[in-house]
Amino acid sequence: MDFTLAVLGLAGAIALFLWGTHMAQTGVQRALGPRLRRVLGLTLSNRVKAFFAGIGLTLLLQSSTATGLMATSFTAAGMVDLLPAMAVMLGANVGTALIVQVLSFDVAAASPVLILGGFLMFRRTANTLVHDLGRALIGLGLMLLALHQMLAILGSVEDASAFRAAIAIIAAVPALDFVLAAIAAWGVHSSVAVVLLIISLASRGALPLDVAFIAVLGANLGTAINPLLEATTPTPEARRLPLGNLVNRVVGIGIALLLVAPAARWLGSALNPAQAVAAFHFAFNLVLALLMLPLLRPAGALLRRLLPDQPAVNPAAPLYLDLSARETPLVALGGAAREALRLADVLEQMLHGARDALARSDRRLIEETRSRDDVLDGLNTAIKTYLTSIDADALAEDDQRRLNQILVFSMNIEQAGDVIDRNLLPHVSKRLKRGLVGNDGGDAELTALMDRLVVNLRTAASLFMTDDARVARHLAEEKVTFRRAEHEAVSAHFDVMRKDRVSHSMSSAIHLDLLRDMKLINSLIVAAAAYPVLDRAGELLPTRLAAPS
Repeated sequence: MDFTLAVLGLAGAIALFLWGTHMAQTGVQRALGPRLRRVLGLTLSNRVKAFFAGIGLTLLLQSSTATGLMATSFTAAGMVDLLPAMAVMLGANVGTALIVQVLSFDVAAASPVLILGGFLMFRRTANTLVHDLGRALIGLGLMLLALHQMLAILGSVEDASAFRAAIAIIAAVPALDFVLAAIAAWGVHSSVAVVLLIISLASRGALPLDVAFIAVLGANLGTAINPLLEATTPTPEARRLPLGNLVNRVVGIGIALLLVAPAARWLGSALNPAQAVAAFHFAFNLVLALLMLPLLRPAGALLRRLLPDQPAVNPAAPLYLDLSARETPLVALGGAAREALRLADVLEQMLHGARDALARSDRRLIEETRSRDDVLDGLNTAIKTYLTSIDADALAEDDQRRLNQILVFSMNIEQAGDVIDRNLLPHVSKRLKRGLVGNDGGDAELTALMDRLVVNLRTAASLFMTDDARVARHLAEEKVTFRRAEHEAVSAHFDVMRKDRVSHSMSSAIHLDLLRDMKLINSLIVAAAAYPVLDRAGELLPTRLAAPS
């Protein structure tokens, strides 16, 4: 085979391997994603359990990056401590090495069976779980097929002079070998693909064992660089885990480089070249993990000193929308949901501000509260932009439903903030400017309803995360309270007008406007969280109109 065609063929085989990895990962995520996230959440309370969870999740997802993104999302949200998350990353690195260990054997014969079985599962069933698992099997089959192609291409060019010259240059300069492997792993976002290519070269005798071992260390460094460079979330909490993983790898690689020569002699005498490279890769990650597990506490303390907690400079800047997580919908949707809860927090601050401005007749509080609407607008725009940038084809049915639920929640909460900014607060300001103070009963009613709005908002935020139909029914019933208050206020207002009491009439009119604003805010809160749950449960009527007799 011509050397140029061989290089193109090798690049195509690597691309096929990466695509197979992507299919296997997305298939497993769609089929088992919520379960995997729950399992990871349960195991993050203990570093040993977290370590084994990292291994298991990586074997299922075929990607240590996906596992790391899940762990990072938990730490960035403040749901778990840094130490168990670091243990998950150690387990993920070992899991990746186990994948290489399995694929280093001649398992190409299983490729047609996996692809055929996966195709039948993918096309011949309406069961979503079986459909997604079929996608994962096709991905595994493509990975094995790509490995077979890599070996075949390398076998066809091993005697070519250009190939031997290129390999000789690489083998003669170990530092170049290390750098090229690191760049390759960084570029393709996969240490598995690069290590398997190194194994293929070593099995053909193109690379001496010691050079192959150095290349393996370079590949391990390359994949550790990726998460840190691509971390778009500016919070220190989101950067500590990838930085800790990188430092861990750098220290381990520095020690391992000193042991390459004796390791090559020992493993080379006991195993064939392919098995020796795979064993070295596995031993490096396992030994490094076992050494680091007892040292996680001081390592975590050092990372906290290097990246101390910092207050957010811009309250409207998103904290949990990580662009690098969009390839992992489960993590991306989790971050978007956490950001949506920030919207609810800001709206609650606006409700408290409006209540205090009403109770204290304080104009300064009105301006402070109105300024928070800009935060709502910024966060809502960021959430919508982020969610619409996620590939819809990569979403399972449940993921698509959750995405729509987040959008509905965010938009309704933002609209509730607009009602406070454009309607309720101007009415409060008008009331203060005209010196129209309501009677004790009216003010007490307004204050009580504002407090009720806060309670309903907190219920909506909880419902947004739990999807409990009973809570949804309770929240929807709150609309009756606000509707009744409005009806009573309308009747009272007309009674005042009939008595021709002008000052009281103006006061009751603003009182009525405030009640209508609160009723609209409550309706938006209910629509944000309760209606989607009730609609899925079949408990939401399409109209309030009675059926014609």
